[in-house]
Amino acid sequence: MARANPDQLASLESLKERVLEVMASLSLFGAAELRALEEVRLGVLRRNATQRHGVTRWKVLASGSLEVESVDLHPELLNQAWRDYAEFVLYHEYLHAMGHRAHDQRFRALESLWPNDGQNRGKAFTKAMRLNRAQWIWECPTCGQGFPRQRRGAGRFLCRTCRCVLVDVPIENAQ
Repeated sequence: MARANPDQLASLESLKERVLEVMASLSLFGAAELRALEEVRLGVLRRNATQRHGVTRWKVLASGSLEVESVDLHPELLNQAWRDYAEFVLYHEYLHAMGHRAHDQRFRALESLWPNDGQNRGKAFTKAMRLNRAQWIWECPTCGQGFPRQRRGAGRFLCRTCRCVLVDVPIENAQ
């Protein structure tokens, strides 16, 4: 878990206000539930995360029960370009914080009530994060499809579409 800087904390606070406002307008959540979410500490994930966009962290109490410790979002979500998706991710994590720990049918039904289209941007965000960290593109010589990766494939992997051996192509601006 990384520490959020003051700018990130301000962005997280703004995001929290917007998400709680939308949740209140849905009329599905009680005032007590929303007040409890206001108290949840927000933070950021490590910048190099590519798969995880947000996480609800729990601590085990002496009684054995769970309590929300924090909700952390990927720091790149705090950029304006990803604002709509960031709102959805925070909503998703707030559903977990409210006790819906599993991605079951009930959880998905609540998740689908989010009003904006940001929820459809998850794959694009993952792709952008992978491309940002990639040093190699595993490229198919037949169909041209490319897969950004941090390590060389060394001929060990096949294209998902045409089953040809993928070729390692270095990215010029790799770190």
